[in-house]
Amino acid sequence: MTRKPAVIAYDISNNKRRRRVRRRLMAWRLDSQYSVFECRLTPREAEELLLQLCDEIDDGKDHLLFIWLDGRREPVALTSAATIQFNQALVYAG
Repeated sequence: MTRKPAVIAYDISNNKRRRRVRRRLMAWRLDSQYSVFECRLTPREAEELLLQLCDEIDDGKDHLLFIWLDGRREPVALTSAATIQFNQALVYAG
C-alpha cells in the first residue's frame, strides 16, 4: 500500500497528556516542529496511529487535527518571503 503525506497537529491542555501524545508520535518516527508532525502513512497506519492517539487525549479539553495532503504537489517551505500560487482553496476552516 502506498504511503501518503499527512500532517498531524495537536493542542493539549495537560502537560502529562501532551508528553504521552508526543512520545506516541515520536515512536512512529515522524518529523515535527513543536506540536505539528509531518508524516507519510498508509491508510491502515493512519488508522492505527489515530486509535493510539485517541486513547491519550481528553475529548473535552484537547484538540487533534489530522489532514491528508495532496501528494501530487511539490513541497514548499513557507517563510515570510515565500508565496504559493493556488488556483483555488482546497480547504477552508473558519
